[in-house]
Amino acid sequence: MKLSTKVAELTNIIAPAVAACDVSLWGIEFAPQGRRSLLRIYIEALPEEQAQDKHVTIEDCAAVNHQVSGILEVHDPIAGEYILEVSSPGFDRAFFSDEQMHAYVGQTVSLRLIQAIGTGDQKRRKATGTLDSIDEKSLKLTSSDGEQFEIALSNIDKANLVYEDA
Repeated sequence: MKLSTKVAELTNIIAPAVAACDVSLWGIEFAPQGRRSLLRIYIEALPEEQAQDKHVTIEDCAAVNHQVSGILEVHDPIAGEYILEVSSPGFDRAFFSDEQMHAYVGQTVSLRLIQAIGTGDQKRRKATGTLDSIDEKSLKLTSSDGEQFEIALSNIDKANLVYEDA
């Protein structure tokens, strides 16, 4: 999951503003859409607050929105108009880096791949299953029917946690 140059630039500008609001930056989505672009920022409670079962609030989102708006006005990294959204990553959170997935070993993830995996007629570009392990180069996944996959991290286009109601 490689960040685009624009997202990397925005992350460098936005991360200090988010940290100033006592939350952590989970990820950024930037979608140029003609004349009006969309900038979506995902924030997460700090690890010590998560340990106390505290979560991101509407007030946290509003504070980050206000702080980031000011920073973006000064740096002006987005040409034209844009919509700024700030939210928590939610139960079905998207992963923005390989490192984020380490905390979710043993849980179900959904992957969209760059290159299809499998053999013959069984080739697929999507895989969902239990995240068995992850290291610096690949992850291992077991599908609900017991099929096991080893997938190169460089082959992952998009990854999400699959919310399972307990």
